[in-house]
Amino acid sequence: MILHVPPTGPVLDAAGAIDLIGDAWAMGATWVAIPAQRLGADFFTLRTGVAGEVVQKFVNYRLGLAVVGDISGYTAGSSALRAFVAESNRGGQLWFTADVEEFEARLR
Repeated sequence: MILHVPPTGPVLDAAGAIDLIGDAWAMGATWVAIPAQRLGADFFTLRTGVAGEVVQKFVNYRLGLAVVGDISGYTAGSSALRAFVAESNRGGQLWFTADVEEFEARLR
């Protein structure tokens, strides 16, 4: 089961991640799909540590996290982020996909 986060709402931070994890557990979800626009620029600026903090919370609770949407504006300017995305997409915990259809296809 997937918890699909709506595209509108506050930017996800560490406290918001805990709320989403609680919502996911309540519905029996194994993945949370969050639109890229719900993640602030700090998430995509790896040196801030925001991505690591948020992702670690999902790892600790054994929930998958999918960042869904176009992040090319962020990856274009950061080789570190491009490498992070590529490495994440090789694993089974954190995926970056262009759209929901791509994410759901990966789950099959």
